[in-house]
Amino acid sequence: MNRDRKTLIAKTKAAGVVGAGGAGFPTHVKLDAQVKTVIVNGAECEPLLSVDVQLMERRADELVETLDFIVEALGAEAGVIGIKGKHRAAVAKLQEAVSGWDRLRVELLGDYYPAGDEHILVYDVTGQAVPEGGIPLAVGAVVINVETLLNVGAALRDQPVITTWITVAGAVREPVTLAVPVGTPVAAAVDLAGGPLTADFRVIEGGPMTGVLLSQEEVKTGRAVCKKTTTGLIVLPADHWLVRQYNVKLGRILQRAQSACCQCRLCTDLCPRYLLGHEIHPHLVLNAVNHGHAANTAAITEAFLCCDCGVCELYACPVELSPRRVYRALKEELGRRGAGNPHRRRVEPRQALGGRHIPVDHLVTRLGLDEYVVRAPWSEVEFSPRRVSIPLKQHVGVPAKPLVQAGQRVEKGQVIAVPPPDKLGAAVHASIPGRVTEVTKTEIVIVGE
Repeated sequence: MNRDRKTLIAKTKAAGVVGAGGAGFPTHVKLDAQVKTVIVNGAECEPLLSVDVQLMERRADELVETLDFIVEALGAEAGVIGIKGKHRAAVAKLQEAVSGWDRLRVELLGDYYPAGDEHILVYDVTGQAVPEGGIPLAVGAVVINVETLLNVGAALRDQPVITTWITVAGAVREPVTLAVPVGTPVAAAVDLAGGPLTADFRVIEGGPMTGVLLSQEEVKTGRAVCKKTTTGLIVLPADHWLVRQYNVKLGRILQRAQSACCQCRLCTDLCPRYLLGHEIHPHLVLNAVNHGHAANTAAITEAFLCCDCGVCELYACPVELSPRRVYRALKEELGRRGAGNPHRRRVEPRQALGGRHIPVDHLVTRLGLDEYVVRAPWSEVEFSPRRVSIPLKQHVGVPAKPLVQAGQRVEKGQVIAVPPPDKLGAAVHASIPGRVTEVTKTEIVIVGE
């Protein structure tokens, strides 16, 4: 096979590969670049999740071979796998795997949050700071996560993305890490971990810091499903502190902030992007919004610089306020008004950066998750649900357009939807063999036969 960018992009696009650890940016677009460094994000800094570290330990050779292919195809000088030094078994496997590759290496990271933030990771690996409002490409780097890298390797063998690796943890009987078909009901995935420990529970899709609290109705009815971007399902009692925080409405947050925010600056002083040198000040946005200081446009537009890590809301604030939620609302409103990001400065990290990393064990305690810090061992079980509901939009961009109709039989791995021509998106494939029973604007339902 030709190790060129054209081949890499064509196969990655055909397989429907998207960023598995984040918003789902189409990988074929991200890889269409000339870079100096290809960085694999194996930091996995969210508490309770262990997909990436187990994949790195079990499939190190495959990861390294695919990374070298990408490095050569993009004309890069180096490929770097970032992993926390505490994961000794995985580190040993990776170091052994890269030993025969001159342009590949392993970078050991500290056990802090958010070591996996792209800007933080790029700085730790290259020593260069990504400008405000920029992406790693601005400093000659591209970042992909571990599962995405494996999916690229599979794409090079003409295998589409039809499964996702997840950790099911928290208040479940048997925490587990395993692969499930895309479109698997969340409730079925929770059952694979022995089911919840309590009848009144809630599920966070993703990690506890940046995940999404799923609607309990959607979980129970099967409408909540595992997507290409699903890396974890955190099950918690309905009255857990973290669930209550996720459920607080924005209006209530603003109401509390008017009387409780003392402008102590902890949210700003611990903000990872502020520490990288960005002009973002979470304490000032609360002040501007609560007291009608609309003239302070910088405090408002700084919303574009928020990376949504959750440090301000879930760790820093002593009175449990949420600048993050305010920033989200502001970004939505600015987007509706067609406003662009005016913050584009080159930055220099602040001197306090190294001393204000948040130890993960401290974060776990702050989140009230200590009792759930147990192993979620790897399982090779091949789960095939009776029914899958495959979303047409599991990625950044526009929804894919269906290629199939209700009543049609499909094979596992068959392409069932593609993005419109010249639009940002990703192809979607059948994750189980069976018959299409429903095609809507948002999903394709397949029932196994």
